[in-house]
Amino acid sequence: MTTSVQLTKTPESMNGAAPKQEKGLVGENRIMNDKPGDWVEEFRTLFGYKVTAYKNGIQSPAAMFSKEEEDFLRSIGATSQEIFDFVEDWCDDGTPDPETALAITKIRRDYFFQKQQGQFPEKLIRESEFPSRSASLAGLEWLPRIIEKARAKLRGELPPDLMYSCGGDRRFLSKVDIDPVEFLQTVWEAGDNVDHIIKFVTDRSKN
Repeated sequence: MTTSVQLTKTPESMNGAAPKQEKGLVGENRIMNDKPGDWVEEFRTLFGYKVTAYKNGIQSPAAMFSKEEEDFLRSIGATSQEIFDFVEDWCDDGTPDPETALAITKIRRDYFFQKQQGQFPEKLIRESEFPSRSASLAGLEWLPRIIEKARAKLRGELPPDLMYSCGGDRRFLSKVDIDPVEFLQTVWEAGDNVDHIIKFVTDRSKN
């Protein structure tokens, strides 16, 4: 049974083996800054190490990330759980690839600095508050759910058990021929204008 839902309002628009890691290479404590590019290679290096760690049997966020690495991720608006999810799916499913994980993280980081002034939200959205998997919008199941997940991803409000660009998200986006990076950016640009998102998705799915 398909359920149509009303979306909530959002705030105004909004591989392989890596070399052995040397202590202190990734994630030293720092004052957050918004200089583009300072963090990108550090992120790539960290991601590569964690892919190797996962393949070596270290398969939980608590075991995988040091305090210094968690501090680095927080400095770019990310969490160890989010990056663990990307590492896990890349290792187990072959997608999303590391560059997609980086691009999604970059959009979240930009939102973190530009809209949230480098501050994390006070609370996360509970999983039960998201639209159901069968909820539909414009005749498309999963669309309400992925819109709200994308908004929560931008704001850093996803609960630990939910991932933006999970298997269900990827299946939906593949069906409508949209990249998860492109969809996340569109949701930010749309703000409260759900019709903009619907038009973007339906136009693309007709091609």
